[in-house]
Amino acid sequence: MKNKTLLSASLALVMAMPAATASAQGTLEDYNRAYALRHQFSADSVFHWARSSAWCDSTHVLHYQISTPQGKKFVSYDADKDEMKTYDSQEAMEKALGITKEDIGKTISVADYNAACRKDVMKFTKEWEDLTHKMGYWVDMTDPYITYDNRYIETLWWLLKQLYKKGLLYKGYTIQPYSPAAGTGLSSHELNQPGCYRDVKDTTMVAQFKMKHPKPEMAEWGTPYFLAWTTTPWTLPSNIGLCVNPEEDYAKVKAADGNVYYMACALLDTVLGKLAEEGKPAYEVLETYKGKELEYKEYEPLYQCAKDCADRQNKKAFFITCDTYVTLTDGTGVVHIAPAFGEDDAKVGRKYDMPFVQLVDEKGNMAESTPFAGLFVKKADPEVLKDLDARGLLFDAPKFEHSYPHCWRCDTPLIYYARESWFINMTAVKEDLIANNNTINWIPESIGKGRFGDWLENVQDWGISRNRYWGTPLNIWECECGHQHSIGSIAELKEMSDNCPDDIELHRPYIDGVTIKCPKCGKEMHRVPEVIDCWFDSGAMPFAQLHYPFENQDLFEKQFPADFISEAVDQTRGWFYSLLAISTLIFNKAPYKNVIVLGHVQDENGQKMSKSKGNAVDPFEALEKYGADAIRWYFYVNSAPWLPNRFHGKAVVEGQRKFMGTLWNTYAFFVLYANIDEFDATKYTLEYDKLSVMDQWLLSKLNSVIKAVDDDLANYRIPEAARALQDFVDDMSNWYVRRSRERFWAKGMEQDKINAYMTLYTALVNISKAAAPMIPFMTEEIYQNLVRSIDPTAPESIHLCDFPAVQESEINKELESNMEQVLKLVVMGRACRNTANIKNRQPIGKMFVKADFELPAFYQDIVTDELNVKEMEFTKDVRAFTSYTFKPQLKTVGPKYGKMLGGIKAALESLDGNAAMDELNATDALKLDVNGQEITLFREDLLIETAQTEGYVSEQDNGVTVVLDTNLTEELLEEGFVREIISKVQTMRKEAGFEVMDKIGITYEGTGRAEEIFARNADTIGEETLALSVEKAAPAGYVKEWKINGEDVVLGVEKK
Repeated sequence: MKNKTLLSASLALVMAMPAATASAQGTLEDYNRAYALRHQFSADSVFHWARSSAWCDSTHVLHYQISTPQGKKFVSYDADKDEMKTYDSQEAMEKALGITKEDIGKTISVADYNAACRKDVMKFTKEWEDLTHKMGYWVDMTDPYITYDNRYIETLWWLLKQLYKKGLLYKGYTIQPYSPAAGTGLSSHELNQPGCYRDVKDTTMVAQFKMKHPKPEMAEWGTPYFLAWTTTPWTLPSNIGLCVNPEEDYAKVKAADGNVYYMACALLDTVLGKLAEEGKPAYEVLETYKGKELEYKEYEPLYQCAKDCADRQNKKAFFITCDTYVTLTDGTGVVHIAPAFGEDDAKVGRKYDMPFVQLVDEKGNMAESTPFAGLFVKKADPEVLKDLDARGLLFDAPKFEHSYPHCWRCDTPLIYYARESWFINMTAVKEDLIANNNTINWIPESIGKGRFGDWLENVQDWGISRNRYWGTPLNIWECECGHQHSIGSIAELKEMSDNCPDDIELHRPYIDGVTIKCPKCGKEMHRVPEVIDCWFDSGAMPFAQLHYPFENQDLFEKQFPADFISEAVDQTRGWFYSLLAISTLIFNKAPYKNVIVLGHVQDENGQKMSKSKGNAVDPFEALEKYGADAIRWYFYVNSAPWLPNRFHGKAVVEGQRKFMGTLWNTYAFFVLYANIDEFDATKYTLEYDKLSVMDQWLLSKLNSVIKAVDDDLANYRIPEAARALQDFVDDMSNWYVRRSRERFWAKGMEQDKINAYMTLYTALVNISKAAAPMIPFMTEEIYQNLVRSIDPTAPESIHLCDFPAVQESEINKELESNMEQVLKLVVMGRACRNTANIKNRQPIGKMFVKADFELPAFYQDIVTDELNVKEMEFTKDVRAFTSYTFKPQLKTVGPKYGKMLGGIKAALESLDGNAAMDELNATDALKLDVNGQEITLFREDLLIETAQTEGYVSEQDNGVTVVLDTNLTEELLEEGFVREIISKVQTMRKEAGFEVMDKIGITYEGTGRAEEIFARNADTIGEETLALSVEKAAPAGYVKEWKINGEDVVLGVEKK
């Protein structure tokens, strides 16, 4: 920018610049004053970098943008005056910088402005590249497509020319959402970007329009007016008509205020009710009409400026029109018509050939011919009210809360405004859009068929042109004779132009200077001034990224349509639509096969994240705190992608612990013992026939889960794939590794130990490959250490490996089913232990299982070993250990039987629990005799509890009952004591910092019983703890006191 230095730095960096740098734009004293204010604003405002900092000319005024918990703010610090000011909008900031749209081409050239825009586009490339690397979302930033590149624009021109040749690109006048602050219109899908609509409270108006030429007899009733309601009082100076619904009932009433009013019958009480006084009604109905009967009745114009415009056009105005768009939900049933500011109004105006009156300029200011010249429209509202009130033409001014559109760029109110614009005729291809959409697999389907489908059913022509300086220039050249031509390539432009440079830059202002000769009249044709909607740039990406059709045609045909795309739900009317629209217009086919719609991220309370609310999460801070893998995993596993996600640290950490922590611990276990044994997986092969059942089970589960994950991902079932991975890792760690630990601890390198290593190695490598798309960093770390460190010929990265192939021959569903039953019994057995408060180290004599299956002896051994039970017995009857008690469910039994409730309760208490349960299971009902009357109770009428036989604990789940015999003999108690000793010694080994394979000596002292148990079981204790000696002596080395099963014990461990 001329005479201004732009600094892409934080405010702190700007203020901390050395004196030598500062002297060019401000004195050291200026900087010191600015620096002294840092605490005043940093404590509660600045928590992000300042953006687009600039010293304005030589005035020593620093301007910068900050992010605060209350949202974006724009700040200016005047070093000369020692003053700081804040602004709420970009528009205000531009004024502070001394640059507005009107300045472009005056105080700053279009070339300089566009050069600054080009520089600004690339300003955050480094930050974007850094973020994508940190989050594991790798993009080829060395060869990106850039929308302002000539090659990209040339493809856009080719696309637009195809539309022009088909007659689908046309110029017309229409009412469109218009941003006075940005000086441009918005397309319908831009208007539907998130946050565009805000709930606001506006002052509305019921205005009185005086009837012209009333019948003489009406004079005795009062002055006749049409009452019309509007939510935009600023449009009243442009009023040229009123509109009623031709099919609704309207009334002429004599009101208590002395006037005669015409309005809808259905709204009389709502609007006029306030006029009622005690003993005097608000109104008297004089006559009723259908709306159609009021058509063409005339009224006096509210403002002379509108009449003057109408008179100059020699068109009739200021009369009643009819249209069914008028509703009776609000207002008076009479709507004021200003065709320049509303689509419905414009349709009515065209229907009745009414004059076009637009007394608002492009800045949103009232025209000079109005009584409110120069006022912005929203600021003119109260002035219009005051004016009409003073003239006796204001009936009411109620407050009205409604949703009002705002500019998504400038955050300022939009207005509906008649503008000349270029359009793509989307309504002409509506049926094709719908048909192509029906070929797309939407995930979820409800978005494609519902929200997006409904949008297509009501598609509007695409207002594609924008009155801006920076953007893709519209490729239409016009001649003063009216001829138009669309240029479709640089070659065509050079062929038709005498002044096109060889190195033409397709942006403004350079392209504006290129003329072509009119083939009709021979005069020079000039390019129209508009640029195109940036959403067209975006939707043309599949074509323009490859400079199609000028090159890469084979590559384009290979890549188009895309297998899938993914974006947030708000893009249904943005990118999703623009992609489909352009592809349908050009090739009449969908540009993508599948689309995954993403829900919005919310805070932990389910609130939308927003800087203004102070609950937005800084992505860089989150990545630094939790890591990319943990955040990625949270989103994958938490819920379906299209649902809102409540993001908070606790949830991320929990997901990290359950899956990533478990995977890493399993990997660390393998590495620890592989390093001790110097195990090298490249020196061995996995010989399936030699594997144990546990090994075969893990490999079967591994291949089953790879198959399931592959299928889930192929069908875009993301959470299902993540949960399958999580469940497998849990089984691998908490079942396979825990059941196989002693095999890794064994001496030497026997075949069973090799099998354990190779099985776990295979599982870790393949599950890492399957999980790599989700947690790219951890899986890469595991791969590099487990694979690349021993096999340099392997692919350089896990992300260059194929997805693991399923080994169908290793899948054994019967084995998996049996192990599933084992796990079920183990879980239920542990629940029994918890109920009885018996630790797992304490052996139990016997367990009983009642189930509709039986396990082979091998699997029974796993259950008894896992539960530390000596014997397991399958039985058909557990009545000896369990029974049931029944109570009435008061909610259902009370209303049905009332006073008999006491007798029912007594009858239930006297039942044989097991026999009653058999009857209930057989018939789904219990029949009781209560005082000689038969009562039938169903399952929902009963509260059923399991009654435990003393000395036994049971658990039931889906037809399976597990019973533990909790009667402990002295032998069992002693064995449990020994296991506790071993556990305490192992704990002390870790606390003392001993290595896994270190040999130790144990010394002990304790109560008499404890010492006797030590003496009897010294060999077992030593063997389990790698102790060369277990002696009764004064504890030495690392010493610790323990309470073991009620006995005091002092232990000492030392390295030997």
